[in-house]
Amino acid sequence: MPGKLRISGQPVDLSVIDAPTFIYGSREDHIVPWTAAFESMRLLNPKKRSRNRFVLGASGHIAGVINPPAKKKRSYWTNNKQAASAEAWIEDAVEQPGSWWVEWADFLSKHAGEQVRAPKKFGNTKYKPIEPAPGRYVKVKAE
Repeated sequence: MPGKLRISGQPVDLSVIDAPTFIYGSREDHIVPWTAAFESMRLLNPKKRSRNRFVLGASGHIAGVINPPAKKKRSYWTNNKQAASAEAWIEDAVEQPGSWWVEWADFLSKHAGEQVRAPKKFGNTKYKPIEPAPGRYVKVKAE
């Protein structure tokens, strides 16, 4: 809902963010229940929900996330249909063997654009480097 979320005193309307979004939930996560994670599908890109991708991983919020593809542990669920609710989504979801990371890598490759080499020097004639990474702005706490 517009205006409900505030960061550093400023209202943030997530519905106006125009970007494809990959949303992950872990099936046994006790901190962020996967059904709550799924609700992000309605908040982000509501007019272009087909650009969003929801993937449900097995296990909890740590084991389900950190197991890389090489470990061949766990599984995850996908559903290519748009669903109005988490319950409707899981009804048609298909369990996939292995790590959800493969799904994420595929999503990133489709939406990343052209890869370019990192510059050898920071800044340019218009924008001079300020300080080494990570930069003090990263360390500022949000209110």
